[in-house]
Amino acid sequence: MNKVVANAQEAIKGISSGMTLMLGGFGLCGIPENCITELTKTDIKDLTCISNNAGVDDFGLGLLLQKKQIKKMISSYVGENDEFERQMLSGELEVELIPQGTLAERCRATGAGVPAFYTPAGYGTEVAEGKEVREFNGKPHILEHAFNSDFAIVKAWKGDTAGNLIFKGTARNFNPMMAMAGKITIAEVEELVEPGELDPAQIHTPGIFVNRIFKGVDYEKRIEQRTVRQQA
Repeated sequence: MNKVVANAQEAIKGISSGMTLMLGGFGLCGIPENCITELTKTDIKDLTCISNNAGVDDFGLGLLLQKKQIKKMISSYVGENDEFERQMLSGELEVELIPQGTLAERCRATGAGVPAFYTPAGYGTEVAEGKEVREFNGKPHILEHAFNSDFAIVKAWKGDTAGNLIFKGTARNFNPMMAMAGKITIAEVEELVEPGELDPAQIHTPGIFVNRIFKGVDYEKRIEQRTVRQQA
C-alpha cells in the first residue's frame, strides 16, 4: 500500500482547531520541522500538543507558540523557550508537566492499547494531585492514563512508501512510541525509498502504524545549546 503524500501541506490535511497532537523529538533533535512550519501557515488554533519539549523561541513548537496556536502543552521539559514561560506565567497557556518516563510510558501505552498504568514517579508531588494511589510491594504508585491524540506527527531518517520507518541516533527517542499512538500518524522522512530497500531487521516502526509519509526538505537540525571544550 502506497502511503505517500506530496508534501507537508497535504500531510496535515484534517488537522483542525481544538485537536490533540503528538509531536516527536527530544529538544530540537528529531522534530517534524516541515509539518510544524506548515501548521504555522494555517489558522488552526487551540491545539493541545504532547511533546517532550516546547522548542525554542524561533524554532520547533516555539513557532506555534509565537502564533498563539497552542492552548495546552503536555511536556516533560520546557526550559529553553522564553515565550513559553511568558504565556504560562500570564495564564495564556495551560501546561501539564509530567515526569519524562511517565510521558514516554503514556505514549507507549496508547500504542499498545493499555488504558492506564501505575507508576511511583511523581508520588508526593503536584504530579500526583487528584490521582488514584495504590500500594505495590510496600511502595505507593499513582495511576496514569494513556493519551488520546488525534494525530501523531513524527520525523524519521529513512522510510519507504509503505510507511516503514528507521530513526537515526538520538532521534529514536519519542518518535517510535508516538508513531504507534496517533489515530492518524504522519511521518516526514529525510530519505524515501521503495518497499524492500530497507533492511527489515533495522526497521523501528512498521508501516502498519503509519498513515501518511512524505520526503521532507530543508532540515536545519539545530542544536539547542552548543557546548565546546576550550582549547588548551
